[in-house]
Amino acid sequence: MTPRPAGPAGPGDPGLARERTALAWTRTALSFAAIGGVVLRKDLIPGLVIMCVVPVVWRLGRLDHHRPGRLQLVTATIVIVALAALIIALTSGVS
Repeated sequence: MTPRPAGPAGPGDPGLARERTALAWTRTALSFAAIGGVVLRKDLIPGLVIMCVVPVVWRLGRLDHHRPGRLQLVTATIVIVALAALIIALTSGVS
């Protein structure tokens, strides 16, 4: 099997990588929205908090990642938000 040459559709095309990354962040934001919708049905305030985080997650994924440290900041922020959403989801069911 011969390697595919880098070209418009090859591995050297940064445009496709950016598009895949943007789609991944969109899926992440949609996942937060789904979790927020489930929590919203059980408890209003935690559900609204999670739903308010959805546009923040989406926007963080669309930032320019060319500056050093930016990707680590975005990753740390998403992990913290995900943990907070998990804690809210788990504790909202316990009354």
